[in-house]
Amino acid sequence: MSNKPIRIMIVDGSSVTRSLLTKTLREEIPNVEISTCETGAEALKRLKESHYDLLTTALMLPDLDGLALCRHIRQSEDYHYLPVIVVSGDADSRLLKEGFEAGVTDYYDKSKGYKAFGAFIRAFIQRHAGLAGQILFVEDSATAAAVTGKILEKHGLKVLQVKTAEEAMSYLAGIEDSKDPIPFDLVITDFFLQGSMTGGDLLYAIRVTLHLSQQELPVLVLTSNVDEQTQVEVFHAGANDFVPKPILEEILLARVRSLLLIKHQYDALKHQAETMRWVAATDSLTGVRSKRYLLDTGETYLKMQENQPLWGMLMDIDHFKQLNDTLGHITGDHVLAELGDQLNAGFPDGMVVRFGGEEFCVLLPNTSAPQAMQRAEELRQEIMDLQPAGIDVTFSIGIVSSEDFPNCHLTQFLAMADKALYAAKEAGRNRVFIYTEDGPIPSPWQDS
Repeated sequence: MSNKPIRIMIVDGSSVTRSLLTKTLREEIPNVEISTCETGAEALKRLKESHYDLLTTALMLPDLDGLALCRHIRQSEDYHYLPVIVVSGDADSRLLKEGFEAGVTDYYDKSKGYKAFGAFIRAFIQRHAGLAGQILFVEDSATAAAVTGKILEKHGLKVLQVKTAEEAMSYLAGIEDSKDPIPFDLVITDFFLQGSMTGGDLLYAIRVTLHLSQQELPVLVLTSNVDEQTQVEVFHAGANDFVPKPILEEILLARVRSLLLIKHQYDALKHQAETMRWVAATDSLTGVRSKRYLLDTGETYLKMQENQPLWGMLMDIDHFKQLNDTLGHITGDHVLAELGDQLNAGFPDGMVVRFGGEEFCVLLPNTSAPQAMQRAEELRQEIMDLQPAGIDVTFSIGIVSSEDFPNCHLTQFLAMADKALYAAKEAGRNRVFIYTEDGPIPSPWQDS
């Protein structure tokens, strides 16, 4: 979606009203640019000079009324589709009857107040966001492709046009297994195409082979044959909608806008779901993964062949209870938060988890024994140097390798790291111990 500011023109004969509406919109809508005009003539002049995304007008202006202004706008090729909202305290029968004929997009009752006006415009913009998206356009007729492509691009859409369904599939190949976002927001295809694949075959491949739903990748079909049988085939193949040929610009844009809205809403909901999963998987205080995440995914992570050899580290802040008792829990929370940042930064290639209280866990994949011991000792030194919240803090660390214990479950694996951690604390704290077949031993890197 575009980050360009939303440009709104306010047309009203009252300077006070213009100021109030401008102030309200700036308070309610982020990233907005407001221009104001006193008369319809001034507004029409401004429209020729610059681009706007929305226009609001009073019903009565010094030189003409809002409906006449709207008619002038609808006769303009550049602003034929510009949303126009009439702001009036009197929704009389003339406005309700003639507004539609004049091309008024919506109406706001001024008696509801200026604050409500801001919320009304914000909601309107969300419902009628400007066309934005990447279109994969499949059309084998050069003339039809040029005409339709020009319509789409004129309204701000990015269009990649191909001639055959086979070419389209080459651009869509790999989407099913890819973790990257789908590169297109909408597919528009002729139903009857040259080549071994028809538009119907392309539709079927998108839905069945690539397993992309009508929300994940909407498809709009263009067809010159609109008999009932063809319509049935179009929808059975998986199309969201169809537009008959020859193309009428307003019908095409209405269908495209509707399908892009479906796509953008799907993406927004997907992003929201991913955000919620991330929140559930993240410890809110420290920013590292939550223990719930470790329990859900750690077993698989431990067994993955590409992670071998994998090291488990359990670490505990020394004398943390004493720190909380003397300096308070708020200070203790600051210490934990800074340590979380340090661990996330220090182990971008591993899984960092708050194991509980002042205890952290790191699963460090694809790491040799010397590398793991060195990184554990470097971490211990870094924590000593960090002085989180301005306090001298040390870590005791216990580590264990999947190479030494290849058939362990996660619980057993971490229990051995915990025994090494306990041994480190028993030996005087602020040190690293390794769990081996003979039990916990001090890290040879401790005194190196």
